[in-house]
Amino acid sequence: MNYDPVKDKFGGLVEGKYWPTRIFFALLQMFFLRAWYVRRAIHSVFKGRQGSIRMLDAGTGFGQFSYWTAKKYPKVRIHAVDIKPTYLERAKTFAQHAGMDTRITFSVDDLTRLQASGPYDLVLSVDVMEHIEEDERAFAHFFRVLRSGGHVIINTPSDQGGSDVSAEGESGFIGEHVRNGYGVEEITRKLTSVGFVIDDISFGYGVFGSLAWKVSIKWPMLMLSKSFALGLILPFYYLIFLPLALILNMLDISSKNDTGTGLTVVAHRP
Repeated sequence: MNYDPVKDKFGGLVEGKYWPTRIFFALLQMFFLRAWYVRRAIHSVFKGRQGSIRMLDAGTGFGQFSYWTAKKYPKVRIHAVDIKPTYLERAKTFAQHAGMDTRITFSVDDLTRLQASGPYDLVLSVDVMEHIEEDERAFAHFFRVLRSGGHVIINTPSDQGGSDVSAEGESGFIGEHVRNGYGVEEITRKLTSVGFVIDDISFGYGVFGSLAWKVSIKWPMLMLSKSFALGLILPFYYLIFLPLALILNMLDISSKNDTGTGLTVVAHRP
């Protein structure tokens, strides 16, 4: 099953609506454990920074991370790019409604042929690189547009089942990825080959997080893929299981995971 169509349906339901989109973004930040790791990584990069900060949101999607970052850090100016014009139009409309259109700009761009010039203090890439065949070309562009001392944060599935592949290697839930995930050695090699210095690599979605993913995302998505009308029972489902999922997320991010199905990489340009 491909879960992008289900995700896109939710995006379409809130399109052009300010408060529904804000609620939708808040739910994404709460439910998806990767957002917890990304927020922590952004804080580690911005901590103690003075003056204005420029960020490239490389593959912004719905734009939730651009919105969260701009709201959390008033000195940040963000350029958000994506290859999908529909996503960008939705994100741009919401930024206008939120009064952030002077701080967040948007353009259609291909990360393997990136037109943005920078220089940026941070390049953020969340759940994007697993969709890009020519990933090393994208990494080279990230390095190019960063200032000296600037950082890149990449959140991506790992090769430990991050694309929900079966034991036989067949994708069972997420079928839109060009690779099943990155190993630590692979992503380290690819980033350092273009000049980056690795600062930190963290596994997410360990034992606790993987269970939280199944309870809060996978099982409801599978249900909705059968019939969107089944969404009527989701409030009752989450009334029971949401507290458990949030506790599991907290346990995961507070643990030192030796392995996991997600990777968060922080690196910098010397």
